Amino acid sequence: MHALEKIMARAAGVKTVTTGEIVNCKVDLAGINDLYLQTIRSFHEIGGKRVHDPKRLIVFLDHYAPASSITQAANQKQFREFCWDQGIDLLMDIDQGVCHQVLADKGLVHPGQLLIVTDSHTTTHGAFGAFGTGVGATDMAIIMATGQLWLRVPEIIRIHLAGTVQRGVYAKDVILHIIGQLGADYCVYKAIEFTGPALAQLSLSERMALCNMTTEMGAKTSYIQPDEITLAYLRANVTGEYDIVTTDPDFRYAEELSFDVTPIKPQVAAPSSVDNVFDLTQYIGTTIHQAYLGSCTGGRVEDLAIAAKILGGRTIHPRTRFVIVPASKGVFLEAMQKGFVQTLVSAGATFVTPGCAACLGTHEGMIASGETCITTTNRNFPGRMGHTDAKIFLASPAAVAAAALEGMITDPTQYL
Repeated sequence: MHALEKIMARAAGVKTVTTGEIVNCKVDLAGINDLYLQTIRSFHEIGGKRVHDPKRLIVFLDHYAPASSITQAANQKQFREFCWDQGIDLLMDIDQGVCHQVLADKGLVHPGQLLIVTDSHTTTHGAFGAFGTGVGATDMAIIMATGQLWLRVPEIIRIHLAGTVQRGVYAKDVILHIIGQLGADYCVYKAIEFTGPALAQLSLSERMALCNMTTEMGAKTSYIQPDEITLAYLRANVTGEYDIVTTDPDFRYAEELSFDVTPIKPQVAAPSSVDNVFDLTQYIGTTIHQAYLGSCTGGRVEDLAIAAKILGGRTIHPRTRFVIVPASKGVFLEAMQKGFVQTLVSAGATFVTPGCAACLGTHEGMIASGETCITTTNRNFPGRMGHTDAKIFLASPAAVAAAALEGMITDPTQYL
């Protein structure tokens, strides 16, 4: 079996599972974000009185942090009251940040875990050797009531990353390149495992970005075999027990692909599809009205550090806004301690509350009709960050910072 299959088998209480099999799995940790008030309604509609295990539930008020409408405020109020009534201590209120980064900051994600959140980008946690996947409100209500959920064992695709990551190229560029080559529907309800020597060049933060965007190929989950980079995180953050599982040598993947990262240059996903990917050089000179650094894809300390390096002692273009959203409180505090926040504010950046912010197009950095935004987020569909007539480019933190400086899409390598 593959490591992911072993995680599913353990969660289902069986010795083996096979591709396509449907198994009923005990969920190690389930998370609900404030987009999904329907989970509480559905929980009551199916007869739920008390949640199955309040210690295995975590609630994130991250998408509307802080609330920007009466409806959002009312939703969050109901979530808080539900947590207090049900004894759910893991309530991450509006000060905490994006669910995926909060889970990492607090050491709540670890190898061998089955983690399910009402957020499609729960694939992020493959970077830790976990089986992370997203579900909707009804499925989550079932988990709340029973602690379990059925899952179909996915086909597993191996993506081998060979070669050397070049200066000015980041995990975001690598995964955009892969998505551009394979297409946005290539891995629907399949799992992706990343392997290869190039992974040794990617920090845990970069691996999170890599796994995060497998969602944009339709992946059910992702996986990176834990190594010394993973273990360093675990030693520093995780106190409980966990199992590091491995794939059997005779396991046969549904498909095996290989990418040489050496020739990959800075990339952009141009409007208005994540798989509409080009070398950034094809869009140099494109006017940028807003640069956006943040989200569960690109709002970590390393990302802010890159931006601070590029903008240190400089000032953003007078006709460009630079909105920065730290992925979590922990990220914000560390970036302040290291001086990145001060550097970026001095350069003209605007910081907003840690959370999802404009990534979902509701507040804190929305864009107007006719405007163009370059962003570290994960989607560039029409209307994703504001008006449907606005244009969105996806790129690395370095490319975003360089665009904020120049007021147009610019090759960031000259500043690194």
